[in-house]
Amino acid sequence: MANVSVYNMEGKEVGTIELNDAVFGVEVNEHLVHMAVVQQLANNRQGTQKAKTRSEVSGGGRKPWRQKGTGHARQGSTRSPQWAGGGVVFAPVPRDYSFKLNKKEKRAALKSALTSKVQGSSLIVVDELKFDEIKTKKFANVMNNLKVEKGLVVIADNDTNVVMSARNVADVDTTLVNTINVYDVMKAKTVVLTKDAVAKIEEVYA
Repeated sequence: MANVSVYNMEGKEVGTIELNDAVFGVEVNEHLVHMAVVQQLANNRQGTQKAKTRSEVSGGGRKPWRQKGTGHARQGSTRSPQWAGGGVVFAPVPRDYSFKLNKKEKRAALKSALTSKVQGSSLIVVDELKFDEIKTKKFANVMNNLKVEKGLVVIADNDTNVVMSARNVADVDTTLVNTINVYDVMKAKTVVLTKDAVAKIEEVYA
């Protein structure tokens, strides 16, 4: 089990915590991490792009000139792809880009992502995040105390004061244990977990 320092909101070390190797000390599977990131980005795509083929554009009913004797190349329609205003050859049509990873793969990918953060010393544990009011400045001060720039803050329960205080802090996102995903973990330079969040993650994923 890996021992990690625990900090308070002032950025001072107040103890250590043992992280469960079943979650934070697995063998990193880069392929699964990559697949999980690609899946999330693909699932977020709208897929609503559309262009018209030659059968869908208006006009072009009659042959523009006779077949032979004009000196022009032969043409059957003014809506062929080579004409201005013509159809698009292989026009994009609305489609669904999403694909599925099974539950086992998703769990393994998330464990690999968290493990890679521990190995890279990019995971910070705080004893608690508590605000008695919604205050962006206070949250920004906590991030400065912890020396977090581009970070993901993971909390155990939906604390409105924490979430709303973090909303306008640049390059810092918040998420709950039950909505944590590989893309957000890998995108963040530093992952900040509360002690409660660590316990909950270990409970769910160990």
